[in-house]
Amino acid sequence: MREVESPQWRKSSRCASGNCVEVAKVDGQYLIRDSKNPDQQPHTFSEAEWVAFKAGIGAGDFDF
Repeated sequence: MREVESPQWRKSSRCASGNCVEVAKVDGQYLIRDSKNPDQQPHTFSEAEWVAFKAGIGAGDFDF
């Protein structure tokens, strides 16, 4: 049986309050969770989805 890798959660260096989004990469999938609710099921994204998301951030697609 294959051992399941444990997520190594990371927060942004700009997270001053401690209530931030956390990201982990496990088995080629990107996991996103809210640090205020770490026991909830994280959102899961493929490599392609993560790359597209980062490109959207760089392009300003999520600016308000």
